[in-house]
Amino acid sequence: MAMDLLQAGLKIPGLASLIKSSYKPKNQTPVEFCGITFPNSIGLAAGFDKDARWLHALQHLGFGHIEIGTLTPLAQDGNPLPRLFRLKKDESLINRMGFNNKGIDNAIERLKNRPKGLIVGGNIGKNKATPNEEAISDYEICFSKIYAHVDYLVVNVSSPNTPGLRELQDADFLGRLFTKLHEIRNTKETVKPILLKIAPDITKAVGEEIAKMAVTFKVDGLIISNTTISRDGLKESKSSIESIGNGGLSGKAMHEKSTDVLKMMSALLPKNYPLIGVGGVYSKETAQNKLDAGAQLAQLYTGFIYKGPGIVKQILD
Repeated sequence: MAMDLLQAGLKIPGLASLIKSSYKPKNQTPVEFCGITFPNSIGLAAGFDKDARWLHALQHLGFGHIEIGTLTPLAQDGNPLPRLFRLKKDESLINRMGFNNKGIDNAIERLKNRPKGLIVGGNIGKNKATPNEEAISDYEICFSKIYAHVDYLVVNVSSPNTPGLRELQDADFLGRLFTKLHEIRNTKETVKPILLKIAPDITKAVGEEIAKMAVTFKVDGLIISNTTISRDGLKESKSSIESIGNGGLSGKAMHEKSTDVLKMMSALLPKNYPLIGVGGVYSKETAQNKLDAGAQLAQLYTGFIYKGPGIVKQILD
């Protein structure tokens, strides 16, 4: 509702420039990442604008980039409602959306009219009904279709809300997948970065396998991390958490966990390997924690929900 109102308000003469001037950070330092110059280090994580509905409105709120998706080949409804819950005491969310989106073709129609100058990433996944043995085909379809319409691409194998998806974090599968995606990219006129988004719930042994795979198969960068299935250290009552049930936890409560995984992966990978830090970014300090842990860019989602449209300006200024 808030985004639709903002979108409508931008059509009122003079209001668009007023909003843009109100939320544009004064302190912006460009960041070179995977061959792309980002106007600043703070982006909007995937999951908020899944279908590229609000790019024009979000551009006015100071974000250095917007990551759309996760998009799947076919439209799907996602998991039954209710599926998104606020943990107000923890300034966190639990979601089990389940890749609800209108499909890759629907998003591409909007991307054809994307705002000029806005860096957009395309986050892709597989349909729930697609068995893991056929998952590569879903990623190929999305990758091929959206390639021309985004600035970078993200392979999502780490959402906890699609049954069996995290099993695809297996190094053998990822090696085969990235080999295929590189083959497709080699047929294109321009080379665009392909990133991998991983879960925060991995062991060091799995992290070592992913790091080795990323170097071997020339993955351009990692996004660390998706939501966590952990419920450790929450202020909300145990009964309240149990009543919510399954889902991925995001926000303040998982900042430390996601940052620890970011540090671990940064240490396992070559120096200055491209990394984007996500998880509990809601202030200057938490954004800086991601950069100090080895990331060049940070993304947020839950912080935007709790802190409001001025969060990017607050962090950067």
